[in-house]
Amino acid sequence: MKSKRHLVSLLATGAVAALVLTGCAAGDGDTAGSGSGSSDGDYKLAFIQGVTGDEFYVTMQCGIEAKAKELGVTVNTQGPAKFDPTLQKPIVDSVVASKPDALLIAPTDVTAMQRPLQAAADAGIKIILVDTTVEDPSMASSQISSDNKGGGSEAFTAIQEQHPDGGKVLVISTDPGVSTVDARIAGFEESAAKDSKFEYLGVQYSHNDPAEAAKLASAALAKDPDIVGIFATNTFAAEGTATGVRQADKQDSLSIVGFDAGPAQIKQLKEGTVQALVAQQPEVIGSDAVEQAVAALKGDKVEAKIQTGFQIITADNIDTEGADYIYKSSC
Repeated sequence: MKSKRHLVSLLATGAVAALVLTGCAAGDGDTAGSGSGSSDGDYKLAFIQGVTGDEFYVTMQCGIEAKAKELGVTVNTQGPAKFDPTLQKPIVDSVVASKPDALLIAPTDVTAMQRPLQAAADAGIKIILVDTTVEDPSMASSQISSDNKGGGSEAFTAIQEQHPDGGKVLVISTDPGVSTVDARIAGFEESAAKDSKFEYLGVQYSHNDPAEAAKLASAALAKDPDIVGIFATNTFAAEGTATGVRQADKQDSLSIVGFDAGPAQIKQLKEGTVQALVAQQPEVIGSDAVEQAVAALKGDKVEAKIQTGFQIITADNIDTEGADYIYKSSC
């Protein structure tokens, strides 16, 4: 993989009974500081993550809070303990009852979160979809996401370059019905279908659990020890896949390409267990989301869809241009 693999533009593409609050500077519900401000008042924004503790959403939160401080608005961050619509929906219901001016949210299911978000919009709350989406996003003022299909295609290209003679490839993902990972799988599948030297073994679902992803990888390698590449579609899938490959002692014979660039993935990349990472720009997504929310509240022009970018990170560029794309564990 060349270290100069460039940014690719994108397309817009989750709680337990108690709410889980997370925060950096502005996430505790206090006024986010003075900046350019708004003559229309101190807007109250709510950010509902896909899942707490995921560095992708932590990094997005950092971007949200920095921009909120700049614009002089308040932001409150909450999220479910797992990427699960049954856990995210009660948080949405509670947030809607608190009547924020705008809701920034990464929906955890394209179908299950449709009605709760429509109810929020019907209550007069501006909706900004970040990262993931729903079946009918027309209630949202703006959608901001990565080119997930393009990222999936790039993941196959990374495996293809490292194994030019071809071989068996596999995808380990989270759950079906999550818009972003569904698009990544589609991009990978379409690219794999164009190269007859590769045999696509399909997709297996880890339910966003690294331990389950490790089991799936181990079982797949026991069945097909000649697998040459595995594409793991998100942070936890990549973390578990790398563990399973290492347990099977196959790290020297196959390539893992992961999506996202949290500390665990970076460590595995440096150790040589993972060969490439598709890093998104969650901080930019968060910053753009606040800008679009405030614009919608002011009645200014809003961009219906915003495309951010991604960067392929390898051992060759991890200490240079790739370093800027590593996700944060805190703000």
